[in-house]
Amino acid sequence: MSDHRFCIVKESPLPEREYRVAPARCWNAVPGGRAYASSVPRRARPRRRSLLPLLLLGLVLFGCGFLLGHTALAQEPPAQAAGVPVSILDPEGGGRQDGVMPESDQVESGQPPLDQEPPNTGAASLDDWNLLLVNWENPLPEDFSIPRLTQLVNGHAIDSRAYPALQKMMDDARAAGLQPTICSSFRTLEKQEELYNGKVQRLLAEGYGREEAEVQAAMWVARPGTSEHQAGLAVDIVDKSYQLLDQGQENTAVQKWLMNHCAQYGFILRYPTGTAALTGVNYEPWHYRYVGTEAAAEIMERGICLEEYLSEISG
Repeated sequence: MSDHRFCIVKESPLPEREYRVAPARCWNAVPGGRAYASSVPRRARPRRRSLLPLLLLGLVLFGCGFLLGHTALAQEPPAQAAGVPVSILDPEGGGRQDGVMPESDQVESGQPPLDQEPPNTGAASLDDWNLLLVNWENPLPEDFSIPRLTQLVNGHAIDSRAYPALQKMMDDARAAGLQPTICSSFRTLEKQEELYNGKVQRLLAEGYGREEAEVQAAMWVARPGTSEHQAGLAVDIVDKSYQLLDQGQENTAVQKWLMNHCAQYGFILRYPTGTAALTGVNYEPWHYRYVGTEAAAEIMERGICLEEYLSEISG
């Protein structure tokens, strides 16, 4: 590359999408990003000649190539199209708009592609990955690890198997004229410890004793190891016009739409009102958890919590 060429990374203008797109493009530029014209002198224009012979030759070659290609296709079986990921290119920079990472970063062989949910193999089971129970009585195993995360914008992430449903839900909400905003998603153990300890410290400053402060803190911020956010299956979604995590969130247009439609995408309102005795968490009209469409439909239609649903299917 010459001294006058620079590689400029240009963000794709899609600020409202959940996925990250940052395609790189290279072009002639001077410092400051302004394009410049080449200083190489143009060659003298040749005399105009008749193009008829060239056109005739081109038509003959095209006809031969078409016949050969048609014959080859007739002799070969059609390519297997199922399971082949489709990429939509960004007209501004050639980047991907489908949220899928480059092919070199794809999941290992045998893992489901990011653009579809793993097939339903039968009745719901306690062993299903999407029905993993995480609460104050059921902490994550010490060796727990998410098969793969899909990185969202603003540092957020979610289990890649739940990502397509999340993106579809957010897109449809926006198509309805709403402005849903993800304010929390996957958290590491260290991040959960930071949030929980911070809540405890604030309660201590308000005059609570240590034991009571820890109990009260856990009703709003799960103890490290017991948060669904660490499982990569939960997101906190708020209305862009009202970004407070309080009960007033339930009155926003975004939450009214989500509570009525989230089950269609496999999500549930995880901590509905009146279930704190079972979930160990107070009412949170912003916390949505992926469980799959079958479980979500029953849970939301009956107005129960995940603990009640899992208790029933366990027999």
